[in-house]
Amino acid sequence: MQAITPERWQVTHTLPRGPWHETSLTLHREPGVELGQDVHDLVTGLPDDTRILRAEVFGPPAVVDLHCPVTWVCPLVPESSHLGGIYLQVATGAPVTPIHLDGHHVGSVIETAHAREFIGAGIGPTDADQSPVDQARQTYERMEQALRIVDMEFSDVVRTWLFLDDILAWYDDFNVVRTEFFNDRKIFDGLVPASTGIGGPNPYGWAMMTGLYAVKTRNGEASAQPLPSPLQCPALEYGSSFSRAVEVDMVDHRRLMISGTASIEPGGKTVHLGDVEGQISLTMDVVEAIIESRDMTWEDVTRATAYVLDPKDAALFDRYLGEHDLSSLPVVTAHSTICREDLLFELELDAVKLK
Repeated sequence: MQAITPERWQVTHTLPRGPWHETSLTLHREPGVELGQDVHDLVTGLPDDTRILRAEVFGPPAVVDLHCPVTWVCPLVPESSHLGGIYLQVATGAPVTPIHLDGHHVGSVIETAHAREFIGAGIGPTDADQSPVDQARQTYERMEQALRIVDMEFSDVVRTWLFLDDILAWYDDFNVVRTEFFNDRKIFDGLVPASTGIGGPNPYGWAMMTGLYAVKTRNGEASAQPLPSPLQCPALEYGSSFSRAVEVDMVDHRRLMISGTASIEPGGKTVHLGDVEGQISLTMDVVEAIIESRDMTWEDVTRATAYVLDPKDAALFDRYLGEHDLSSLPVVTAHSTICREDLLFELELDAVKLK
């Protein structure tokens, strides 16, 4: 993999999974360099037995075929287009089945001896002319349709990524839709997925674009469990239907997925109002506490996304990373709207540890 990787791609983690392996790659956007060309160079150089399971792109729209499910989030304003980057989850030597919905490539499925894994991206509504609330209902239904193609249900979902255009205008209404959907599917009776809910437009004019990760275990040899945050209360306590984190326990590794995390105190209120450096510091402390609670470190992180309300604050986050010996963290920083008007920064990430 490293031999065919363009110079600016960061191979952040390679996970051996029996007869095949999974690789995480991150590309940090640079001014004046087209993301589409970077992706084209990588895709055209992949070996025949290598597939991109999913991609997350934060940057201006580009005409490029990634040959995989893609969640593409655009910058809020052209002036912030220098931020962003790309994350790729890649499998080499694995039997990958592409999943299509209405002609769109929306997911990848991998079958192992222990589980079926569905990795979805770029799933949106059927009708972008409908209200945001109706588009949210359609999007959840389409996620469910994609899962049923591979004999899975929404109860198998352990992680979602939710990107809402103009999020502050309808976030409360969105939460009603999500909660109703979860109630109808009895999600609250089992595992409530970890999630990121962030504001950002997409190239298609949808009110909502989503990604997801679902696991259906075999013979009880793999499991998934919600995790508490040592420094925050459950989000369910203040009406937001997601778990702070979820861990998937496979036979040979553990995969930790931490939801979008921001400067919120144990009672659920925003703290460090107007102080972005304070919000960054608290957010990092909260995330680190979850990582350490699972006997992991920052070195186990495979991907991360930081969201800043003001693009100038990206430099403050970079400075924090440098001061805490985290400059090599595989994180893409995007200009996005956080789900509360008083939140200035948010971070979400995944980590993996072999047993």
